[in-house]
Amino acid sequence: MVLGAFKLLAVKSEIMNKLRKFHAKFVKNLCVVKKHIFSLLILFFSSVLNAQEVVSTQGDSFYNGTGSIDFTLGEVIISTETDGTNTITQGFHLGVVDFATEHEVVIFPNPASDWVFIRFKAFENVTYTLYNAQGKLVKQDILTATQTPIQISQLAPGAYLLHLKNNIENLQTIKIAILH
Repeated sequence: MVLGAFKLLAVKSEIMNKLRKFHAKFVKNLCVVKKHIFSLLILFFSSVLNAQEVVSTQGDSFYNGTGSIDFTLGEVIISTETDGTNTITQGFHLGVVDFATEHEVVIFPNPASDWVFIRFKAFENVTYTLYNAQGKLVKQDILTATQTPIQISQLAPGAYLLHLKNNIENLQTIKIAILH
């Protein structure tokens, strides 16, 4: 009977040791899981806090004693510079900016690789200028027909702004993508 009790105590001791090891491993893994969850939450909230900023081309702001609200239609900001007094922001509009809506312009294909075509019925005295993403003028000429081809195969891939104007007014600025 005494031998049985010793065996029972040995088994109980072995079970308790296994439970302690399991508990220690469980707590350690739980800490690792908590760290991963915490890291994911930090990543999520930091990405929410660093959402895209917009330069307002249309919109308004309203203020009162308890708060403010802003709404805009505009451009995604790519850079902001300040000297402490003045702030300058730069961005790209995602689409067409209509300066004169009575002029219908069709740019195709977009994205393009070798040639892009400008279809514009009122092409007389219209100049096009093509700017790269840094704002550098890369190509300029006049429209020669209702459908004018522009060779772009020599230009680097990327986003470009195609600006159309006549002698009197700015007509349209259109974003085009060049792929090779």
